[in-house]
Amino acid sequence: MFMGEYHHNLDAKGRLIIPAKFRDQVGTKMVFTRGMEGCIFGYSEAEWDKIEARLANLPLTKRSARKFTRLFYSGAMESEFDKQGRVNLTTTLKKHAELEKECVIVGVYNRIEIWSQQRWESYEAEANENYDDIAEDLDDMEF
Repeated sequence: MFMGEYHHNLDAKGRLIIPAKFRDQVGTKMVFTRGMEGCIFGYSEAEWDKIEARLANLPLTKRSARKFTRLFYSGAMESEFDKQGRVNLTTTLKKHAELEKECVIVGVYNRIEIWSQQRWESYEAEANENYDDIAEDLDDMEF
């Protein structure tokens, strides 16, 4: 399970350090793709296999399913960690998440999320203002 918040910068070559605590849980590589709210999702290979199985069951006749799978897979990349624990994210993913330098890497149960620091701060501020309401809405989902 991934949890916690870490701050790292893209280096001059556009590489990003993935925290050792996360790397220790996944081995030598991860799969990254477009995430929601303008971040990047990162999955272990085992979790990625589960995601692929669920996506394979989406109905081909539904336009929204086709659109989602196209974007999800077209942005996906597998990346091995270098000796310093860095990954080199594609231009597509960096553009999607508006990554320039300062990044926030967040553990979210079965995935990590990579955010630009500016986007994360905006998202976190808004979510914190509505934290109680969000928690109350989860009651409907039997949280």
